[in-house]
Amino acid sequence: MFHGFADFMRDYDVYVYATADPRKGIEPEHLRYRFTHCVRATVTTAVRPDVWPHSLGDEFTDYDEWQRAGEPEGYVWGVKWQGLYPGMQLMPESDETREWSKVLGRPVHEVLIETNGHNLTLVFSDLRVSAVDPGTAPFVVPQSGPDGEFPLD
Repeated sequence: MFHGFADFMRDYDVYVYATADPRKGIEPEHLRYRFTHCVRATVTTAVRPDVWPHSLGDEFTDYDEWQRAGEPEGYVWGVKWQGLYPGMQLMPESDETREWSKVLGRPVHEVLIETNGHNLTLVFSDLRVSAVDPGTAPFVVPQSGPDGEFPLD
């Protein structure tokens, strides 16, 4: 799983490698969950406080380096994925979602996404799910820098 704002910054994307029990015959696929009109994205650690102090070294950011270091105890950031578990849960309507619904003139919802690395809470208007090809790059740094002009005052 990978997550972050779309390159145009209005929507929040969560990329998932969806798998099923192989006995079911369902092929795995890469999916993008696009939470549109995202007015709040809160990301917090899911790694336990007692594990963090053992996971600070740079060897934990690269799986091969972690192995060369003798596989020390700690959270290995360098596996470069997060398990989407326990998963996604639509939260009950709240004062915040009601207020944003009024402001935007459309229904607004809140979702809790729990993984083994991070927990996300998103306040958004709609959800669009689409398949993406392996190798998809959600953001590419442009050669010339950002487009657009900023007011000077």
